[in-house]
Amino acid sequence: MSSDGPSDTGSGGGADAVGGLRRTLGFRDLVVYGLLFIAPMAPVGVYGTLDAKSHGAVALVYVFATVAMAFTAFSYAQMIRVAPQAGSVFAYARKGLGEGPGFIAGWMAMLDYLLIPAVAYLFAGIAMEALVPSVDRWIWTGLAVVITTLLNLWGVRAAARVGFFVLAMEIVVLVVFVVSAIVVLAQDGATRGWLSPLTGDLAFSLTAVLSGVSVAVLSYLGFDAIASFAEEVTGGSRKVARAVLFCLALAGVLFVAQTYLVALLEPLSSAELAADPAKQGSAFYDAVDASVGTWLHDLVAVSKAIGAAFAALAGQAAAARLLFAMGRERRLPRLLSRTDAGTPRVALLLAAVVTLVAAVWAARNDNGLDHLVSVVDIGALTAFILLHASVVGWYAVRRMEGPPRILAHVVAPVVGAGVLVAVIVEAAESAQVVGAIWLAVGLVVLAVQWRRRTLTGKAP
Repeated sequence: MSSDGPSDTGSGGGADAVGGLRRTLGFRDLVVYGLLFIAPMAPVGVYGTLDAKSHGAVALVYVFATVAMAFTAFSYAQMIRVAPQAGSVFAYARKGLGEGPGFIAGWMAMLDYLLIPAVAYLFAGIAMEALVPSVDRWIWTGLAVVITTLLNLWGVRAAARVGFFVLAMEIVVLVVFVVSAIVVLAQDGATRGWLSPLTGDLAFSLTAVLSGVSVAVLSYLGFDAIASFAEEVTGGSRKVARAVLFCLALAGVLFVAQTYLVALLEPLSSAELAADPAKQGSAFYDAVDASVGTWLHDLVAVSKAIGAAFAALAGQAAAARLLFAMGRERRLPRLLSRTDAGTPRVALLLAAVVTLVAAVWAARNDNGLDHLVSVVDIGALTAFILLHASVVGWYAVRRMEGPPRILAHVVAPVVGAGVLVAVIVEAAESAQVVGAIWLAVGLVVLAVQWRRRTLTGKAP
């Protein structure tokens, strides 16, 4: 088991050369980072797929997905107060389960934190290429990486300030869509039944809805990144926990509202979308274009381009904190724990290089996006399962806080882990294979570290 005290390398209260992060973030900054990473209009890209899968009950899918992810958010809130440190799930699993599981949790989370920004950068490049076809998408993608990396190097507070304005823009565009949709529905009525986004436009099928949930939960990946900034927030761990729960709840409301409205405007039935997968990716845009107008279509596209780049900014910053924390604990090269004026610039640059290579490669290959998306989710979901196990380990098995609360410390994390296992089972086979390979590599690295520490007389 891991030690219960803080690391001897520093807890991040200052800005030392090694191990020091500055406490400059408030509640609003945490919410900005969380919502930037999630993206308020995240369902735009997967709406068509979910509508087809759920037989039209796409809003109900997001209701179920929000409830499902609430278990994970609750487990984060339980462990943030135990280990208010950079690295989030890496730190939590070390506390609740021990050094080995902690390393594996961090290792699996790296798949998510390093590659999800690459996916977001690619989305930005694709959107910009649609608006300016004369410039290849890989150029836009690379430019987005450079700009957001410079903002992150400037400092977490400065990036949060810029991110706030980008987030405000995304919210404004979402409000414009909601108002426009309501006006059209009031004037022309709904294309589908008013309850169809909750009941389906065909015969209701709970199995179909649950199959959609396995995809929809991926829209929420990013709210957990807030926990990575625990050593840079003023006011203690409770503020971080509140921000995690607030972001998830707000995202759930936004996702349900926009998918409900667009489903009412959708000119195609869910059966027609299911029969023509090529139309699923642009289904949201097509519905907006047909019902409201091309101007809103273009406005949403621009918002998605900018929003995706800044979602990647938040993801890159979170990835750097994970690398920083693992370097500080000597689970990755010690160099990654160096800071400059309170910013982990070495870790940031490494994260930027990895995402730049992955994003530009994907932008230059026709199936690059599919390959990226297929691997990022497994890492996050596996890390979340270890998070739930950490709650049980810390509170119920080790009883570090006295007698456990059965509902909070046993039932909720077990149910949450069960939901995530079901999602992994429903994932693409290629993603499962990549996840298994990455896990196997992590176990080999862990074994080498254990052997080295045993030979040097240090605790593994």
